[in-house]
Amino acid sequence: MSTTTELLKQASELFPDEVVTSAHVRHLDLPYGAGRFALITLDNGFDHTKPTTFGPASLANLDTAVDQVEKEAAAGEIVGVGITGKPFIFAVGADLKGVEILKEHDHALAIGKGGHEVFKRLSALAVPTFAYYNGAAMGGGVEVGLHCSYRTVSKAIPAFSLPEVFLGLVPGWGGCALLPNLIGADKAVSVIIENSLNQNKQLKGQQVFDLGIADALFEGADFLEQSLIWTASVLKGDVTVERPAIDRGEGWDQAVAKGRLVADSKVHGAAPAAYRALDIIAAAKDGDLQQGFDAEDQALADLIMGGELRAGIYAFNLVQKRGKRPAGAPDKSLARPVTKVGVVGAGLMASQLALLFLRRLEVPVVLTDIDQERVDKGVGYVHAEIEKLLGKGRINQDKANRLKALVTGVLDKAEGFSDADFIIEAVFEEIGVKQQVFAEVEAVAPAHAILATNTSSLSVSEMASKLKNPERVVGFHFFNPVAILPLLEIVRGEQTDDASLATAFAVAKKLKKTAVLVKDAPAFVVNRILTRFMGEIQNVIDEGTPVAVAEKAVEPLGLPMSPLVLLELVGPAIGLHVSETLHRAFPDRFTVSPNLAAVVKAGKRGFYVYSAENGFKPELDPEVAALLKQGDVVLSEEQVRDRVLDAVAQEIGLMLDEGVVAEAQDIDLCLITGAGWPFHLGGITPYLDREGVSERVNGKTFLAQGLASVPA
Repeated sequence: MSTTTELLKQASELFPDEVVTSAHVRHLDLPYGAGRFALITLDNGFDHTKPTTFGPASLANLDTAVDQVEKEAAAGEIVGVGITGKPFIFAVGADLKGVEILKEHDHALAIGKGGHEVFKRLSALAVPTFAYYNGAAMGGGVEVGLHCSYRTVSKAIPAFSLPEVFLGLVPGWGGCALLPNLIGADKAVSVIIENSLNQNKQLKGQQVFDLGIADALFEGADFLEQSLIWTASVLKGDVTVERPAIDRGEGWDQAVAKGRLVADSKVHGAAPAAYRALDIIAAAKDGDLQQGFDAEDQALADLIMGGELRAGIYAFNLVQKRGKRPAGAPDKSLARPVTKVGVVGAGLMASQLALLFLRRLEVPVVLTDIDQERVDKGVGYVHAEIEKLLGKGRINQDKANRLKALVTGVLDKAEGFSDADFIIEAVFEEIGVKQQVFAEVEAVAPAHAILATNTSSLSVSEMASKLKNPERVVGFHFFNPVAILPLLEIVRGEQTDDASLATAFAVAKKLKKTAVLVKDAPAFVVNRILTRFMGEIQNVIDEGTPVAVAEKAVEPLGLPMSPLVLLELVGPAIGLHVSETLHRAFPDRFTVSPNLAAVVKAGKRGFYVYSAENGFKPELDPEVAALLKQGDVVLSEEQVRDRVLDAVAQEIGLMLDEGVVAEAQDIDLCLITGAGWPFHLGGITPYLDREGVSERVNGKTFLAQGLASVPA
């Protein structure tokens, strides 16, 4: 028994539930009399909704297929070998379910070595090998093709990437060593580091070809047929594939340095995967592939046994699974149809909501406001955004015309809402204003219509308390920018009934949002945690810690932006308003910063100014500095970080005790999808557990061992 076979046999015993991918070999005669050809098709037996992956048994199947074609190639029975996937899917990499249950470093090392040993055999065959990227290709799916002599790609591919760094791994089956040696270090760093850390950005087929990863690009409809014709031309010598020379000098070093800057800006040294990948790319400069493969094996094993990957997989599962099956949502059969939507308000938030409902539901949407000018401006915004979509080729003229015709604006709520099924308000964040709006809407809306509020912090129950039918009021809290952030906090008021709640979840699904059921508690989930987090930062500044020290203290979390830059994005006035709301609810834990109040009173848009001379980096605004009144208690970065994390851990513990959400997983799902907290943290609770903060503050961890950590 070969070493590879033994490795895979041992590994497959650890993964009894693997969805096994077959590697079917069939033979065909190439066009132009180019000869007999072996084509391996990767297929797990399911349709495209269950993408093909590589676990140990799947790798063993590919290994067996290579055994067959290796003999045929050595005997001169075939002129080449191709590898492709089932319809719409090439292969999307390692089976992460198997990775989750690994407990030993040796077992993790076996996964890396097993993949390398199988894939390397493709490049060692006695005949040329071809990868035909016919559909989605990620991770190990991309890498198996990199081991081939040539590659073609379909124009129809929706997703192609090496996403490992995003999850807390490195491309460990050849990606770090092979890709820079194929397309150059600069482009490879963009694919492996930059795209991964940019929310796992995917490439389309044209981009794969333009980067030089693929040697030929064909239409999706007859992709395999055209690929085989091209293959025949290559084998006959009619087509010569020329690849540019690789810069193995200063350009390579500069690319790696650029990658480190990108990693620093995104994770601030807090997550090891990007840096391990860059080390391997740097060492691959001399073209010694085996040395690179060995380094990938070691990095893969180390990272599999580390906290970042476990948190990354946990986060991935939250978004892909829990996010699609919200905990506590009523039976979807209770949902009522929505054939017309009303929006109260025509400001920027309301207009964004109108556009989203229009694009996703494609039903009539009507906006109202207090004067015609505002109404016209709101409708005009929606029309302008539709024109942008048309200009980018995202929709055709016919659809643009149809969407524009569906959105209208009126002053009279009775005229606009008398036949609406779902009405959402996005007016000023003041309870009296919202109660008045709902009273006016209830008077004219049909009895079955859902009344939704986009409030970010106010009580949904109180908002509904003066209505005849409070059971149809539901919180429907979006995050700004509406088109980008996936989270939708759906808030059940004290009297909200199941049918209204089910309708809200059904609408959220059509809007393609990640819906989380939230109890009607002050500021719900994201704003409550962020306000406690920001509140502690502001407290230490007010007490005397310099702004720069307070900001730098939380860099190790690798957040998408620093606390005061986030405050600028949210708006200091909104931040102040939410902190005042929470201070009224929980005065012992939430403070109202006098310095923040002074910044708002002065009309400042934030604490920072930006200048071209300083490369548009944030600098403390001298006018804000003059406003600040600080005490004389100066904390170190570590002291600030401990204080902030202790506060957040305490708040999450209290929220779970109150039943604000079903489980800690929902807290993490909210922070990832609503506040952009990084996958490598797993949201926040795995990080608090890993750093010992949860135990220190609450006497226990938030998550069971093995859920976002190495199993016991």
